[in-house]
Amino acid sequence: MATLKSAAVKGSQVYVERQSFSVRHSRTLAGARSTLLSLLLAAVLVFVIELVVRQSFSETLAYFTDPARPAWTTVGAFFLILLAFDALFAREHKAAVLVAPFAVLPAFVSQQKQVFLSDPLYPTDFLFGRQIMELMPVLVKDRPWTAVAVVIGLLAAIVGIGLLLRYAWRNFPKLTRRERLARVVFAVPMLIAFWNVMDYTQFSWIRDRLRVVPIMWDQKENYRHNGFALAFMVNLPMANVSAPAGYMADAIDRIPVKPLPAGTTHRSKPDVIVLMSESFWDPTLLPKVKLTPDPMPTVRELQGGTVFSPEFGGMTANVEFEALTGFSNAFLPYGSIPYQQYIRNPIPSLATFFRGEGYAARAVHPFQGWFWNRTAVYKSFGFDTFRSEETLPPMQKRGMFASDESLTKEIIRQADAMEDPFFFFAVTLQGHGPYEPNRYAKNTIKVEGDLPEKDRQVLATYAQGIKEADDSLKMLMEWAKRRDRETIIVLFGDHLPPLHTVYTSTGYMKDVTAARKGTKREMLAGHETPLVVWSNKTGAQKDIGSISPAFLSYTILKQAGYEHPYYTGFLGKVRDHFRVVDRYMLVRKNGKDVADWQRQPKIPGLLRDYRFLQHDMMFGKRYSTERFFQSHAELFSTGS
Repeated sequence: MATLKSAAVKGSQVYVERQSFSVRHSRTLAGARSTLLSLLLAAVLVFVIELVVRQSFSETLAYFTDPARPAWTTVGAFFLILLAFDALFAREHKAAVLVAPFAVLPAFVSQQKQVFLSDPLYPTDFLFGRQIMELMPVLVKDRPWTAVAVVIGLLAAIVGIGLLLRYAWRNFPKLTRRERLARVVFAVPMLIAFWNVMDYTQFSWIRDRLRVVPIMWDQKENYRHNGFALAFMVNLPMANVSAPAGYMADAIDRIPVKPLPAGTTHRSKPDVIVLMSESFWDPTLLPKVKLTPDPMPTVRELQGGTVFSPEFGGMTANVEFEALTGFSNAFLPYGSIPYQQYIRNPIPSLATFFRGEGYAARAVHPFQGWFWNRTAVYKSFGFDTFRSEETLPPMQKRGMFASDESLTKEIIRQADAMEDPFFFFAVTLQGHGPYEPNRYAKNTIKVEGDLPEKDRQVLATYAQGIKEADDSLKMLMEWAKRRDRETIIVLFGDHLPPLHTVYTSTGYMKDVTAARKGTKREMLAGHETPLVVWSNKTGAQKDIGSISPAFLSYTILKQAGYEHPYYTGFLGKVRDHFRVVDRYMLVRKNGKDVADWQRQPKIPGLLRDYRFLQHDMMFGKRYSTERFFQSHAELFSTGS
């Protein structure tokens, strides 16, 4: 009997053990299937992201099949993210439902940004999301049905995601505490380690093995090689600007300072008005079309050179930064926006120079002061007054924006009320795109040529805006001619307009946006805007040539008869050797271009010193203040 009981117990134990093994085996298989499914979902998600950004199935497939590119590294990163969030939500694969829209939406935004501005989406773009929302009515008016489709799509996506999340919560398998802990222990340390090797400012052997190559000097290639997600991540540290090699007090002290003539006297203190005209460009440069009459006769007669804009179709603030400070975007991380990221303290500018000379320094822009952070930036630049839409009288609109004529009349009104000499920096608004048909009640510029009707309408609207900007400049000059005090007027375009398919239809450019790098001819075609420097006493300056916006301060002060250790001294010396200092191209005084100059083993000493001075005043210890910017330091020290 005992033997039978013993056999029964043993049999029962064997059965239990077999059942336990079977359960463990089933759980192991289920866990393996769940893990493989998470990996598959990560791969599908990365493929969709790249397909949205690249708009090409073959290019997306090439990204995945090229062993030199980090497609599977990206998949691995998303796999770890999905595991970590599954542990957080305590449900298998619920993370995929939530993560997917937050990953695909930025990819779609990046693709759309490239259509309009040629650049992909950068982390810094989220700093000026409010600007985009403010311009949304204009974009909606330009493409109403696209806007309707986007709204319907967003609503459908929100409802769909909500239903999927609800379904996932009710039906997706729950994770045990042990399974959640296993996911956290595996995924989180790996994600932290992965994050730590992504800093492009430091070499990483692991990152190199993962095929992640930070190509910061060419963001288009950066996003093509690394894929959207990894390139976006690599760009996250761009707000942290490291000191250039060799920067120290001794390096600043070794930069020679041009001595000012003893007892320098000026022929007068001329009033100075600088107009940065929104998207002002010469549309008669377009081949295969004829514009009648000439939309810009005044500018054509007076034009003395061109400004080589570092931007195309937008990013006005970056052009402003160069024009007002004499510093260069070429020395800052690609995709950065100084107005948003770096201008937090007083910075020397034309405003501080003129105020140091006893001028009133005023900025005028008929839009809201927070746009591009201008209210704070202009204060840091030393302007004593900024008149924005909030403090300007109501202005006549042309389309959605304040007209150039109305702004010009306001500038004249303010100038007539001034007793002291003044420096005005005005940013126009009428020329802002998009250039929707029927913006103007009547277009007076006839467009002839073999163009699609939509492009013809866009060009007609743009050309009419150029005519009205030209008329406004003529009005300002006629007013200045009647003044006794010398008045200098400077006008330049901030960048080429976003005319989109007009460029390709006419054959002016290969694409709807200008190349960031290319031959000198291509670069000039996509980045040069007209420049006028005129005085009511001496007429127009005609021998300026093509210059970077950073050299405008030199040009303006020389025209006004002033000397300054930085703006006419050091900056003038740089201009004597280089006319254009762009991130990808230098143009020397003799017209010869130097491509990819920053990637050379050694850069010219003058440009090295230029970068030292800029870094010193923007991010460094300001060793150069007393020697190069003494009047600025005195002005800021008064707290004015």
